[in-house]
Amino acid sequence: MRFGLMAAVGLAIVAIAVALRWPAASVLIVLLVAGAMSGFFAASRIAATLESEIPSGPIEFVGVVAEDDGPRRPAVVGPEALRDSGGWVPWAGPAVGVGPNHGTPLVAGQRVRIVGTSRSIPGRIRGDPIAGRVTISDVEVLGTGGGPLFTIGNAVRDRVRSVLDISQRSEALVAGFLIGDTSGLGARDLDALRRSGLTHFVAVSGSNVALFLAAWWVLTAAVGIGPKRRFVLGVIGLGIFVVATRWEASVLRAAVMAATVLGAASTGIVVDTWVAIGVAVALLLVVSGQLAVDVGFQLSVAATIGIMVGSGMFANRRPKALWATLGAATAAQVAVVPVLLLHFGTVPLMSPIANLLSAPLVTAATVTGAIAVVVGWGPSVAVSSVLAGAVLGIADVTARWPQLGPAGVLAASGTAALIRLKRTRPPAVAGLAVVLAVSVLVPSRPPSVPMVTFLDVGQGDSVLLRDPSGRVVLVDGGSDPLLLGEALRRHHIGRVDLLVGTHGDVDHVGGFEGIFSDHSVGRLWVPDHPDQGPEMESLVEAASAAGVPIDRVQSGISYTLGSIEIGALGPRRRYAERNDGSVVLWVAGEQSVLLPGDIGAVAQRELPPLQPDILLVPHHGSSSTDPSWLASTVGSVAVISVGPNTYGHPTPEVLSVLSGAGTDVRVTMDEGDVSLELGAP
Repeated sequence: MRFGLMAAVGLAIVAIAVALRWPAASVLIVLLVAGAMSGFFAASRIAATLESEIPSGPIEFVGVVAEDDGPRRPAVVGPEALRDSGGWVPWAGPAVGVGPNHGTPLVAGQRVRIVGTSRSIPGRIRGDPIAGRVTISDVEVLGTGGGPLFTIGNAVRDRVRSVLDISQRSEALVAGFLIGDTSGLGARDLDALRRSGLTHFVAVSGSNVALFLAAWWVLTAAVGIGPKRRFVLGVIGLGIFVVATRWEASVLRAAVMAATVLGAASTGIVVDTWVAIGVAVALLLVVSGQLAVDVGFQLSVAATIGIMVGSGMFANRRPKALWATLGAATAAQVAVVPVLLLHFGTVPLMSPIANLLSAPLVTAATVTGAIAVVVGWGPSVAVSSVLAGAVLGIADVTARWPQLGPAGVLAASGTAALIRLKRTRPPAVAGLAVVLAVSVLVPSRPPSVPMVTFLDVGQGDSVLLRDPSGRVVLVDGGSDPLLLGEALRRHHIGRVDLLVGTHGDVDHVGGFEGIFSDHSVGRLWVPDHPDQGPEMESLVEAASAAGVPIDRVQSGISYTLGSIEIGALGPRRRYAERNDGSVVLWVAGEQSVLLPGDIGAVAQRELPPLQPDILLVPHHGSSSTDPSWLASTVGSVAVISVGPNTYGHPTPEVLSVLSGAGTDVRVTMDEGDVSLELGAP
């Protein structure tokens, strides 16, 4: 493993320091210097990997899997040998991403033979740098190359996944509690956990390590439980658990802390948690300097320190367990605020309450889930699943509460300071209650005039039409349900009266995943066109399951949104190209809007002569648009809905036509959401 050599170096430094009785300051200086050197070498290795080139085209090689594959990500493989015209030759090449693999999943530690097509595309997978990607045509598992820890650790992981049905949300969350495996959780559930401040429960940490060690010592009790044997067995158990949880940063931190305490105890030395976390952080930075910039590691260390401080915050309050949990949760949240603001820009307001409610449920779900994994008892699985489902429910509710930016954090800090002072406590509490009630309970007011908003959802389309009556039409949803959810929250959208999927491309309807459970939807429009693709089929199935009426749209259908009319101009017939079969919408108010989906030149030429005030440029400004049609159609404003992409959108030709027409060009990638008024109410 990548940690082996540097771990030995770090442990050697500590051992020498103890033997020679170096002062603590000297040990710290040596560890800091070693950590800085480790960080330098780690940065050099990452840069070297990203700058490396791999053979392009057909390839066959043997290597060891460093990171598992998953439903939405390839595996990471470190090559060992490459087949060329003369046979097998050694190839200690840079790590590559391998996938998709439609057969047996690739598991860390396996030695595999890969046949496929390679491309030199540098990037990262779960933070690990790769030099390129290999599309698999054939894969053969040759054996296990990671040693006994990998064999046992993978067996533990397989046991968890065999007992729990991770296709079920609640059981997938139990797997997250036990081994940090969140592959069965959807993007929406993970986002809800993040927005409610509960993600740390699936970032396996100290309590999970303690639970695993307790079970491990029960299983190994026959070997003996003296301090030295306990230390040796504990280190072996920690190694297995680190492999089973795929060396998450929080697990590494907790495991090294536990090993430090066990090691000290084996020599008769008692260390407190502050010494343990100091040694753990120093050693891990010596071993792997890149952890210093790892978000998970930063959050784990900050939260641990917060818990250590906050557990005694309300020591004199009763009931003791309740106040200790609340103090630890509050202090942990305060400690991670700077990290959250730095990386995500917001922090969840309701995190302390969500943690207070969830902590006992998580503990019970983890214990019953562990029992189920060990003994395979069905009722224990059911109980664990119910408890985990309750946690998901708490996350769903608290995720809807406000997220605080820097200004909100300052205001909350000031309010907390005022609440601590007896003289200012009543007005501060009253003010806080009013703010919370207004932000959560009072519905947002609709716009005073009809509005169209082109939502910034990355590389894709999503358009929001709103009216003073409060009615809402949403046309397309981009590709990412998290981005769409953020966009709808920005505009305080709870109900969608009409949902339109213009066509089945993922960058138009992929973002609708879960929308019928998150929002009340009145009606769904989809094109009356065959072969709309799996994403559109999933959307229609979800709408049918939710009891939402579905209309197959042809030219001529209309919908009234308050003072504006929405009419379908297409699809006018059945086309060979899916894009040409897009639902084309004409929005008529004091200002008119043409929403053409992704139609290309063929469908564009079949539309009647039009010149809307506002045009959504078809297909994100791609070359499929007929320049003459664009020049004759575009009005005063043209909006290009686009994100960072490798397709060349928008093309120079499209931008040239728009420039020549004197059109005001608005691009979501440059300015975010683009909102325009459509006239008087």
